[in-house]
Amino acid sequence: MRACAQKFSQPAVSAALGHSRTCDSEGGSLYGHLINSLVSPVANRSSVSGRRCPSDQRPCMDPESRRELTLLEAVSEDGGRVTQRGLATRMGVALGLTNMYLKRLVRKGYIKCVNMQSNRLLYLITPAGIAEKTRLTYEYMDYSLQLYRDARRSLRRTLEVLVSGRDRATALYGTGEAAELAYLCLRELGIEPVAIFSEDGEGAFFGVVVTPVSAHRTVAFDVLVVATLDDPAPLIDALQAWGIARGKLVPIRQPLSQGAGS
Repeated sequence: MRACAQKFSQPAVSAALGHSRTCDSEGGSLYGHLINSLVSPVANRSSVSGRRCPSDQRPCMDPESRRELTLLEAVSEDGGRVTQRGLATRMGVALGLTNMYLKRLVRKGYIKCVNMQSNRLLYLITPAGIAEKTRLTYEYMDYSLQLYRDARRSLRRTLEVLVSGRDRATALYGTGEAAELAYLCLRELGIEPVAIFSEDGEGAFFGVVVTPVSAHRTVAFDVLVVATLDDPAPLIDALQAWGIARGKLVPIRQPLSQGAGS
């Protein structure tokens, strides 16, 4: 999307703003974005479940263990009524790969497979599977908390540079998980946002009434922190279309297209 050449209609602006809000608020998306844009090299340094990354002793959890945990959780929660196709959808992998993982868990003794009908299999978690699920859950919690701490430290360093000068009035765009992180980091830096903006301005955010971005002219601010972990280029273009100067927009990550908003 090229800001210098494109004229935005109201639906186009709303689509860009709505996309950002949806991506930030989807379940689990924050960790996925953090893995991809902040600490993915760390997460990939070790392929052995439960071990620490050798370079800095951070917790690592490889994709294989995460998929095993997803399978064990699904079988445990659904009481064996889950299907392989449903599991494949839940894990986001091919049906054949799901079958391979199930067979592996059966061989390990974590799941047993009961033939109920000619075309119906019942998957039951075993006591050993319950113990393994508990172990992997604690491991995932440790891993996720470390990701959160890493992301918060990284974001705080970024904001500390971008939002220099505490005498400047700072506002925040977004109400998703990325915005929550940005808000907490701003407060740690001693900065209280003068306003929280979103596309529709519904509800409250940390006790602050959310203002629709269409009403941005009613609030005096020098900096607008654009809180999204997606490529912020479409959102920057949309905010400019609302009349917010590009010089006021401070995304918490850089646009993939360096020409965005120019």
